Amino acid sequence: MDDKYIWGTGRRKTSVARVRICSGTGDIRINDRSVEEYFPRLVWQNQVSQSLKAAGVEGRIDVFVNASGGGLTGQAGAVRMGIARALIKMNPDLRPVLKKEGLLTRDPRMVERKKFGQKGARGKRQYSKR
Repeated sequence: MDDKYIWGTGRRKTSVARVRICSGTGDIRINDRSVEEYFPRLVWQNQVSQSLKAAGVEGRIDVFVNASGGGLTGQAGAVRMGIARALIKMNPDLRPVLKKEGLLTRDPRMVERKKFGQKGARGKRQYSKR
């Protein structure tokens, strides 16, 4: 591997994003596809570029992502966190800015497990009085 790349890992729900960043022209590739192609919704696209905008380096850094697991919403959140972590490795002075935006906090919400004797995580059998 080249030493010019800086790595960061982001996670959300069951999604994992391994992010590599290097100085460049602002190209963002996710699983060898463009952001617009991989994340069709504008909400997901904005979430991916949120870390770069907060750090003020949009258009100056190339981002290469390997995202897996979960759905597209979880992957977008994982990519956002991975980019933020990689940016901190690149420039530790960005930490307060990214922390204030909440980009370094791991979202702890996970799917609650299904319990035995029930229909789902919370769904119980219907109670009959008579």
